[in-house]
Amino acid sequence: MNTIELVGHFGALLSSITFIPQVYRTWQTRSAGDLSLLMLFIVFTSTIVWLVYGFALTLWPVIVANSIIFLLSALLIIFKFRYGRNRV
Repeated sequence: MNTIELVGHFGALLSSITFIPQVYRTWQTRSAGDLSLLMLFIVFTSTIVWLVYGFALTLWPVIVANSIIFLLSALLIIFKFRYGRNRV
């Protein structure tokens, strides 16, 4: 594996974990009122586009990272509908 591939894998790792703190915090507090539903749908849609691209070119860092982001953003969308209003 060359240096640029390592950079790609590291970037994929960082992209994959970006939503973990938000998912955990939303699950922990049962509050999603401050999350933007539009932003969540944009992220969700963009991961689908990236997955199509990744599968078309067999780019595993893109496939793995966006699969994880797809699942995490789907969870946040579910949380948004379940916990959308801030609870006391």
